[in-house]
Amino acid sequence: MPKALLPESFTFCGRCFAQAELVLIQQVVSEFGALGINELSATVCELLEWKRPSGRLKAHEGRQLLDRLSQQGLVQLPPLRRRGPQGPRGVAATADSDPGPETRGSAGQFEPLELERVEPDSEASRLWGQLVSRHHYLGYRVAFGANLRYLVRSAQCPDQVLACLLWSSPAWAMAARDRWIGWSPQQRARNLPYIVNNSRFLILPWIQVRGLASKILARCARQLPDHWQQRYGYRPLLLETLVDGSRFRGTCYRAANWIALGTTAGRGRMDRHHQAHGRAPKQLYVYPLCRQIQQCLPTAPPPQFSPPTEEES
Repeated sequence: MPKALLPESFTFCGRCFAQAELVLIQQVVSEFGALGINELSATVCELLEWKRPSGRLKAHEGRQLLDRLSQQGLVQLPPLRRRGPQGPRGVAATADSDPGPETRGSAGQFEPLELERVEPDSEASRLWGQLVSRHHYLGYRVAFGANLRYLVRSAQCPDQVLACLLWSSPAWAMAARDRWIGWSPQQRARNLPYIVNNSRFLILPWIQVRGLASKILARCARQLPDHWQQRYGYRPLLLETLVDGSRFRGTCYRAANWIALGTTAGRGRMDRHHQAHGRAPKQLYVYPLCRQIQQCLPTAPPPQFSPPTEEES
């Protein structure tokens, strides 16, 4: 059964859930169908920081929320199952993700670059997961919310993967970004889905090609808005990324004309109550996809989110 179109907001048990939060709930239900309903509701409450004054999760209300969303066709809950192995399975490595021969040169030698969209449950998806799990310092985690994955190839060597990218839902709040945009918390809650986060960018270690990373970012900025609209029904307005300054200098983002906005406060992506400390601050970069972005983002009509079809999800 196809999901109904998401509303701009959904009020339940005294809490107003923004469309970006509903997208996240849909993704949790879709990606973790192996979990029981109680585990799903606890996961949703944890991610959305939906807790009682004592700090305990509102798991009971979370279960009721999932039932209500299911009744309205906004999520499709898994059938009741017998107890068994739960949670997402790890990515099994095969020879497909073994290091390849060292490749050197300049980016111009590999043009035109090709962005291959990675569809779920495909050979490309399994290859992408293996490469990122084995060769990205953060490994691979399930991307919550709307997301697109790419394998990058070259028309000069189409059988060789050069890089992997993941574009996903943005951080809930980042002071430097939100000051730069100049929007209110209400405007942010309404229009946050217009921002897309580059949460994984892996040039494979054996690919030593000068200028390749900035060329890939430039191509993504041109092609991702169309791909995103095809999948989710609206065009993003801003790209963002976080760079670990202890590992990288952010050179490729600056070369691709991304704007440096400063550093984060060192909290998690969904930390709304300023309680999750202990993370290293990251360098924040953004790339506008339209002119006058500070005027567009706060005032644009809320994005009309269309969930992917069964073939796409």
